[in-house]
Amino acid sequence: MDAPRNFLRQIIENDLHSGTHTSIVTRFPPEPNGFLHIGHAKSICLNFGLAREFDGRCHLRFDDTNPGKEDPAYVASIKEDVRWLGFDWGEHLYHASDYFEQLHAFAVDLIKQGKAYVCSLSAEEMRQYRGTLTEPGTNSPYRERSVEENLDLFARMRAGEFPEGAHILRAKIDMASPNMNMRDPALYRILHQEHQNTGNAWCIYPMYDFAHGLSDALEHITHSICTLEFADHKPLYDWILDQLPVPARPRQYEFNRLNINYTVTSKRRLKTLVDNEVVSGWNDPRMPTISGLRRRGFPPAALRDFCERIGVSRSDSCVDMSLLENCVRENLDATAPRAMAILKPLKLVLENYPHEQEEFFTLANHPKNPDMGTREVGFAREIYIEASDFMESPCAKFFRLAPGKEVRLRGAYLVTCTEVRKNPDGSIQEVICTYDPATRGGDAPDGRKVKGTLHWVSARHCAEAEIRLYDRLFTAELPGKDADFLTQINPASLEILSGCKIEQALVQAEPEARFQFERQGYFCADRQEHRPGQAVFNRTVTLRDSWAKVTG
Repeated sequence: MDAPRNFLRQIIENDLHSGTHTSIVTRFPPEPNGFLHIGHAKSICLNFGLAREFDGRCHLRFDDTNPGKEDPAYVASIKEDVRWLGFDWGEHLYHASDYFEQLHAFAVDLIKQGKAYVCSLSAEEMRQYRGTLTEPGTNSPYRERSVEENLDLFARMRAGEFPEGAHILRAKIDMASPNMNMRDPALYRILHQEHQNTGNAWCIYPMYDFAHGLSDALEHITHSICTLEFADHKPLYDWILDQLPVPARPRQYEFNRLNINYTVTSKRRLKTLVDNEVVSGWNDPRMPTISGLRRRGFPPAALRDFCERIGVSRSDSCVDMSLLENCVRENLDATAPRAMAILKPLKLVLENYPHEQEEFFTLANHPKNPDMGTREVGFAREIYIEASDFMESPCAKFFRLAPGKEVRLRGAYLVTCTEVRKNPDGSIQEVICTYDPATRGGDAPDGRKVKGTLHWVSARHCAEAEIRLYDRLFTAELPGKDADFLTQINPASLEILSGCKIEQALVQAEPEARFQFERQGYFCADRQEHRPGQAVFNRTVTLRDSWAKVTG
């Protein structure tokens, strides 16, 4: 199927057709100061996807210009996330720090042209001089320093003579510009901090806006694609490139960022959730981070499908979480093998089934895909069913098991409830049934019909598991809009069930293996804690959109 049209594809097609470019080069430029989230997934799929579609290439470049907030662990996680989504940068892995010498030379060039100066205002004074959205700024008293003085001060900044905050290098543009980004923006600041790549070689570091466009140019990027919040930065992006002898002239294009309801994607807010221990970490399955979605069981193909469906435009919007969840359901419905698991077990005893007898039923791993094969499921006198599938005093439309009622055990036999045994406190201890040996496989030879079909596991042939039921992390559709987002946490976002009963073979499932637990939802073996002898499964999504009833 052809990819949907969007304005970026049209721009690239026009550039290639007109000969503006013979091939395209894009880049994904994350800052290594946190874990990637679902919004980054859209940018990854867009930049790598367009490059793949038009036989170009996409670079992975770390914009590592702020060493105090960066960490090699973030670099490793970003690489892993990009690869997991299905993309590869090949030999084109870069860092802004690769270009520190060239960026410094560009800054010196601007000083020599009289287009940059060393400013000695304090941070508070700079705010006062900057002006407001309705009032122009005021020129710094240091704006007219001579080229020689600026070169000397900048060299001494690099040599480490000054403390942090003593001086900054600023572009000399226009303090009366209606665009605040053009009011003599900072280009370099002093930071006496060790850098993960360059060590202590530098104590001045370029600002993001200065390094970003020049890095694009040095890498011969043709289409610098970023989100709409950078639209106001575009004049500065262009101004810097227009003043300097860059080897290529990239163009910046903005698209709408991904806003999704019932979640937050601000790195600051995500860090707050981690720091306040609202979640167990950056990869908590309730987090919208790529590592969290992966741990929950979201397939990478479903995320790519979601990013393609929501498309790109020049106007911001909010996407419904249910669209992402439906992409996951569609993918897993086609790809996830079926299995049986009992989350809240109730013992069922077949009183007329021989005590020592056991047998095995051959069940399809997928009802619509015979290529996925079959599995053997053990059966014996004692089995477990879901507690909610039994009602001692059933309502009119309850078609599952009840005293005197006959139901089908999926793929096994028809059984009828004859007795309910209780504990001293009145709770149900076990349900006694009889089975019809003539109904092996679940069908009656006399053609009688039953309305209820239950999933089950054999007590003799099952294993125990911990199963975690995850739901949306927030109760508010737009967390933080009308209240502190931390007050809008969903108290039911995680329910941990121990003592669940699962098919024995599931214990040997590989971490991240995905299944549909029949009638329960889609589940994933936890990539961190699931191992032989310790089965831990996370619910990825329910079989249907349970929030439609709540919000509809």
